[in-house]
Amino acid sequence: MPKEEFERLLPHLEFVPMPLGEVLFESGGKLSHVYFPTTSIVSLLYVLEDGASAEIAVTGNEGIVGISLFMGGDTTPSRAVVQSAGHGYRLRADLLKAEFNRAGPVLRLLLRYTQALITQMTQTAVCNRHHDIEKQLCRWLLLSLDRLSSNSLTMTQELIANMLGVRREGVTEAAGKLQRAGLIHYSRGHIDVLDRPGLEQAVCECYGVVKQEYDRLLNDIPRIDAPGGRE
Repeated sequence: MPKEEFERLLPHLEFVPMPLGEVLFESGGKLSHVYFPTTSIVSLLYVLEDGASAEIAVTGNEGIVGISLFMGGDTTPSRAVVQSAGHGYRLRADLLKAEFNRAGPVLRLLLRYTQALITQMTQTAVCNRHHDIEKQLCRWLLLSLDRLSSNSLTMTQELIANMLGVRREGVTEAAGKLQRAGLIHYSRGHIDVLDRPGLEQAVCECYGVVKQEYDRLLNDIPRIDAPGGRE
């Protein structure tokens, strides 16, 4: 955020742990806070009546969880679940809404982020419809790595299957192919990316479309260090 706006909100930002699997919002739930992940990643999921779910987007240290608040509603149609454990800041919903309604730099920044997020959602839908599980897994891994400070993720195949909306056996087969190709190492819910350039070669164009749009909309915005040196 611009410095003046950041300093205005700073006293109200609450640094919170975000453990793996924590549900921040349920579909249809009223938003009391918004979240700014710093070292965690949050998945936005659509959940069907039978309990099946699929990920529509991920948010990490580039964005905010809770865009429904300033897009015209106090509830969200998706579930927000912590995909990668870490920390983040949360802010009372009424404070963010008041800042948005000032119609200043924060409004423009939030709308630019929302445009980037919509691109990710759209491309995820296209990818899930037209590309095989291996390419979907590559896209998912790269999007996650872009929001982490390391090349390692903690995630079981069952959780990945739930995120992608596919069978666990499909994830097992896709992860096995990537491991045999020397791109990743997978063991007991821990994934290490060994060859990121190779993974970028194996992924479909969907990852590049999303990354290019995020870079176009957000890369020219200066980042401010949060308290304690956390961004």
